Amino acid sequence: MEYFENRELSWLKFNKRVIEEATSPDNPLLERLSFSAIYQSNLDEFFMVRVGSLTDKEKEHKKKKDGKTGMTASQQLDAVFTAVRRLQPTVEDAYRNNMAELKKYGFEHVNFNTATAEELSFLELYFKRELKPFISGLIINDALPFPFLKNKELYVAVHISTKKGISVGIIPTEHEHRERIVPLGNDGKRFILEEEIILHFAHLMFKGCKIQDRAIIRVTRNADIQVNNKGADFRDRMEELVYKRTRLSAVRLEITDEFSRDALDYICKKLKIKNVRVFNSHIPLDLSYLFQLQELDTTPELHYTLRTPRKSAMLTDTRSVFAQVKSKDILLSYPFESMSATFIRLLEESAVDPKVTSIKITLYRVARNSKVISALCTASENGKDVFVMIELRARFDEANNIEWSKILQKAGVTVIYGFKEFKAHSKLLLIKRKSTGGNFDYVTQIGTGNYNEKTSTIYTDMMLLTADKAIAEDAEAVFASLRNGTFIESTNKLLVSPHALRPQILTMMDEQIKLGENGYIGAKVNSLNDKAIINKLVEASMAGVKIELVVRGVCCIIAGVPEYTENVTVRSIVGRFLEHSRIFIFGKEGAEQKIYIGSADYMSRNTVRRVEVAVPVEDERLKKRVNDMFNILMKDNVKARVMLPDGNYVHVERKEGEEVINSQEYFYEEAYRRIEEKTAKQERLKTAREKKDGKTTTKSTKKKK
Repeated sequence: MEYFENRELSWLKFNKRVIEEATSPDNPLLERLSFSAIYQSNLDEFFMVRVGSLTDKEKEHKKKKDGKTGMTASQQLDAVFTAVRRLQPTVEDAYRNNMAELKKYGFEHVNFNTATAEELSFLELYFKRELKPFISGLIINDALPFPFLKNKELYVAVHISTKKGISVGIIPTEHEHRERIVPLGNDGKRFILEEEIILHFAHLMFKGCKIQDRAIIRVTRNADIQVNNKGADFRDRMEELVYKRTRLSAVRLEITDEFSRDALDYICKKLKIKNVRVFNSHIPLDLSYLFQLQELDTTPELHYTLRTPRKSAMLTDTRSVFAQVKSKDILLSYPFESMSATFIRLLEESAVDPKVTSIKITLYRVARNSKVISALCTASENGKDVFVMIELRARFDEANNIEWSKILQKAGVTVIYGFKEFKAHSKLLLIKRKSTGGNFDYVTQIGTGNYNEKTSTIYTDMMLLTADKAIAEDAEAVFASLRNGTFIESTNKLLVSPHALRPQILTMMDEQIKLGENGYIGAKVNSLNDKAIINKLVEASMAGVKIELVVRGVCCIIAGVPEYTENVTVRSIVGRFLEHSRIFIFGKEGAEQKIYIGSADYMSRNTVRRVEVAVPVEDERLKKRVNDMFNILMKDNVKARVMLPDGNYVHVERKEGEEVINSQEYFYEEAYRRIEEKTAKQERLKTAREKKDGKTTTKSTKKKK
């Protein structure tokens, strides 16, 4: 169908938007470099997961086609490799141009052609004293085994001249006790990279050999491991699989500049990959070190304006969070409002509250030094019934979650790991507390993002805290289903996948379709590829329903296609913070409008193959706030890009005299303003009370006289 976009190519268009931020003059110079590093990190994961998965499909199901665009795995891989190569010049230009601009601030990435004579002498001595004793070169030919090249690590490869056959030398460059950046001056801003030093002096590692060519190489390995949660030894098997991932087959080989064709073919043969999977780069292969450059210069113009999460204006410090939620629903928006000041505070208060009897929570990704885990352990040690569903299959966080599960169990927490083939991706918390007359009160929290203090300061997310009894009843049912390995079939208010989310969403879309031109569907998600939802959106568009979508990454519906998606608008916002919140809106503003926030994207893996939870926002004040936020997202004319009918994206055109709106900066300003207004109001009330108390004291004194 002409309104479907291929998932993998759509993702690459998203990463193209990321690298465009590395070239944007709106971003400070050091922040631009960070976007280059983010682009590469994104692409690494894409190759490890998506290209890894397609590689497996190419071997196992050669003729099977993508259900939306009719492409085989082989065709998708060819298209992916072509698209990545087309982006490489932009990536290289962004790096070079930003480094060139940073020269006036003293930054310079030195090479052996630009180093001074004094620096060249230092580098030779540095290699001989600091590097050579700790590294080793290995010669490989048909008579010697090829070494295992670790995933994403850097190696120097040399082509050694021989009378017959091919010989290649391999030198590992990474060492856990050394810094990759070697400072040469200007407080470290003038630097060279360690692998570049090893590359230059590689011939000294192979004495008696004639080095014909040399290059730095980097292998990316498949990380698409699958495991079902069956049996009591699930955690043990996960530990084995995490190790196994490091040994999976190579899916990409990156190499600097040009290299001897014969030697490159030999390396590809040993890695068992085709030349089409070789990617050349004329800049460093690993850009992660660019984040370290941020710390070398504090000049304000090189960085974003400092922003710190504010306390929520909906809460006060004088009452417990639980008590305040009992009075009214509370909606929080990260990173603009503080997770620690509200959610962590709620957990820590509950952990020591003698009336709290139980805490139940689902964990997907948590911070390395997690206050959430600490509070849960404290609660258990204080005799509360603490139940944690921790998902061990959270990709690339498996090892972290395995260790946390052990710590939780040692503290007496009841821990389970999700069930069977379905990951539990929901963000759900339920706290039970004794009330008067032998009754219980409940606070339920449902969020769009993980319980992770670190990401809560760099991802945009939302959470609802409510004392609604019907929602608490649904939450109890979700936890019971997780414990029993069953699925929720129906609910009072929550939407719960895999059985009770997509059908309800499609039904609410049908309600808007009946309204035709008076209907409205809005959504903010990270990705959209669920075919049933896409088909329903097309049906709604053809019925005249206005559809506004804010999709950060993968979007498999193409907007503006005549006769099909003419009423669909798709925007993507890529900025300082990672857009991560999910909002579902059905109907125009008013009493009949339905709004949900939750953990699920409009992807089939979320809607039918995971346990996800979404909650209705029913408080009219909070509904207005969500609507206002969504409207600002749709007005963003700084970081927003709009999809064209050909599937490409362009920056939103700003009309002359139009207000400049960067939605993320707008929400931060709003959070600052709200807390300032609240503080000012409290000061006014305090002053008024003091005046009143003063008058009362004066009158009392006069009466006594």
